[in-house]
Amino acid sequence: FQIHKGAFQLWAAYRFFPRGTVFLSVVDPGVGSSRRIILARTRKYFFVSPDNGLLTYVLADEGYYELYEARNSKYFLTALSSTFEARDKMAPVAAWLTLGVAPEEIGPRIKDFQRLPFQLPVKTERGYVGQVVYIDKFGNGITNLQGKLLSEKARRKSPLSFSLEIKNRKITQFYSSYAEAPSKDVFFLIGSLGMIEIAVKEGSAAAKLDFQVGESVTLILGNG
Repeated sequence: FQIHKGAFQLWAAYRFFPRGTVFLSVVDPGVGSSRRIILARTRKYFFVSPDNGLLTYVLADEGYYELYEARNSKYFLTALSSTFEARDKMAPVAAWLTLGVAPEEIGPRIKDFQRLPFQLPVKTERGYVGQVVYIDKFGNGITNLQGKLLSEKARRKSPLSFSLEIKNRKITQFYSSYAEAPSKDVFFLIGSLGMIEIAVKEGSAAAKLDFQVGESVTLILGNG
C-alpha cells in the first residue's frame, strides 16, 4: 500500500530497460474507486498505472511526456472485477501497447496526473535543499540530491568543505563506502543510484535521526 516505495523502485529501475519498453506498474490501494487508469508516453518508454502518484518520479525524471486516460473498454477484458483492475484493465492495456496500438486509441489525452508530495531540489545561498524520497529496509535515507553536486575535488579535500543537515542536525562525516565508516556513526555517501544517502553503519539512520520520507535535507556547500 506504500505508493511512494513503488514510485521510487520504478524510478530506480526503469532507465536500464531498452527503448520501447512498456512498464505496467501497480500499487493500488484505491482499486475499485473513481481514480483513473492512466498511461504515459515519454521519448523512450510507455507507463501504465493507476493515477495515484506512482509515476511521480519517473515523469519528473523523463521531463517530456504525454498523458492519456485508459477508457476504451475494447482494450480491457470482457469480464471485469471491481477488485482486480490490474488484471482486467491495466495488463490488457499494456499488452495492446506492446502490439503497437497507439495511446490515442486507448483513451483521451489528459493534462495532468496525481503527484506524490515531491519537490525538486532548490538552489539556495547555502547550497541545495532536497528531501528524503525513500527509506530502504536498512534504514538508509535516500535523498533526491544528486551526488554530482559534490565534485571529485571536493570529496577528496580535507577537511571537507560540505556537510548535510536534516532535522536541525548537521552531518559532517562523508565516506565513499559503508566499509570506511566507523560502527554506529551517522554519515552520508553517494549510493549506487548516484544520489546522496544518509546512513548509520550497522544501524538505521531513519530510527536514529527520526526522519521520514518527505523530510527536508540541506546540502551545505562551504562553511554555511
